[in-house]
Amino acid sequence: MADDYTPPKVWTWDAPSGGQFANINRPVSGATHETALPVGEHPLQLYSLATPNGQKVTILLEELLEAGHAADYDAWFIDIGAGDQFGSDFVAINPNSKIPALLDRSGPQPVRVFESGSILIHLAEKFGAFLPASGPARTETFNWLNWQMGSAPFIGGGFGHFYQYAPVKIEYAINRYAMETKRLLDVADKRLAVSRYLAGDELTIADFAAFPWLGGLSLGLSYAGADTFLALHEYEHLARWANELYARPAVKRGRKVNARDGLRERHAVSDFDGLEL
Repeated sequence: MADDYTPPKVWTWDAPSGGQFANINRPVSGATHETALPVGEHPLQLYSLATPNGQKVTILLEELLEAGHAADYDAWFIDIGAGDQFGSDFVAINPNSKIPALLDRSGPQPVRVFESGSILIHLAEKFGAFLPASGPARTETFNWLNWQMGSAPFIGGGFGHFYQYAPVKIEYAINRYAMETKRLLDVADKRLAVSRYLAGDELTIADFAAFPWLGGLSLGLSYAGADTFLALHEYEHLARWANELYARPAVKRGRKVNARDGLRERHAVSDFDGLEL
């Protein structure tokens, strides 16, 4: 990468940008090919991949089942490296071509739900769980849920990309996003110093949203070496919270759904039999 790069007056997409995602990144939206999505027997059809954003939804679904709710679902593997997210049926559910995407077929007409935060809210309201019904507790849950949604691009697309995925190491970019990631970790650590969970004393969708990102970093499950690089040991309250959530069986199961080394597809509780969690 030249260190004397000057941006042109008008940017044009002349060539792929490089890196492992160069073959799928493009500056336009919409389908690139006609592809029918598979449909299983359950009302809830999830099309996803076990990235942090995908894990949010499968963790919630497994927690709902653990709590006795009738939230069984089919989860189908979407290979974003192969461009599955640009298939016509997927784009019909999520025009932004990002996982996760949910089709809820429980009503008279199928309902599409896209964006992980929207899916969490939809499911929490549908089953009346992990989201206070009203009042300040509900608002506080939304505060922390939206905080996480706004934070993820700095951690994933910022720090994670330049620290692990970029074809060259750029000191300025890594320093910029490491600083912002540590600030976000500090926000969470200070909150968890005075609160068992992010929104208060009760487990909510805000925790399920944050755990795959912040918990993954804290536990050394994300971006090899990042826990050392970012000195995650400094955030003791975050570590307490992360370990508490990671000990939950439903969280362990949810992390494995749509994972290349776990359940590429999930259709029944019995699918976890024999799988190392």
